[in-house]
Amino acid sequence: VIEEDGEPVLRVSGEIYAGLTTRESFSDYHLSMQFRWGEQKWAPRHQAIRDSGLLYHAHGPHGAFWNVWKACLEYQIQESDLGDLICLGGPVARVRASQHPTAKGLIYDPTASLPAASTKRRVAGLVEPDAPHGEWNTLELYVLGDTAVHVVNGEVVLALQGAEDGHGQPLTSGQIQLQSEGAECFFKDIRLTPISDLPVGYAAQVAP
Repeated sequence: VIEEDGEPVLRVSGEIYAGLTTRESFSDYHLSMQFRWGEQKWAPRHQAIRDSGLLYHAHGPHGAFWNVWKACLEYQIQESDLGDLICLGGPVARVRASQHPTAKGLIYDPTASLPAASTKRRVAGLVEPDAPHGEWNTLELYVLGDTAVHVVNGEVVLALQGAEDGHGQPLTSGQIQLQSEGAECFFKDIRLTPISDLPVGYAAQVAP
């Protein structure tokens, strides 16, 4: 933890693949934080775009994915890919999606029908509202039961429901991990607030 402008900031060097993990598990919450990229990058990603991640519903042993992180759902933090969904180590979820116009796979589409089956594939966010490099982004995650909504700088980029672990059981809680993945980055104003409902506008994203 460093100090910038008189306030504490968590600096993640990115030099090793690792995760900062909460001791407790959480469910039914609104998690918000400020995030920005640093300048340093490290092998094997020193020539790649900057990458990190907010992992939630993390459970089981460390190392379930790439011998580093726990099984979880990932709110992707990557240059040009803030808020994408990646399922790590076994979990799945149901996401309204269509084929990405540039053939990059699936993209969140709130107008699409909810799929009958869950997916473990990556799903891109609907929009890319990233702030310019080096500026702070507001990242928000709403979790209620087996649903979740990913919000970047006030815009919904993805919603999911029917989250399950690798054994087909509802995935409604877990630890939270912040990734170190080859790029320097900074977090601050990390706040977790219990909720009993999703905001009205966001609830419509996960309605049947």
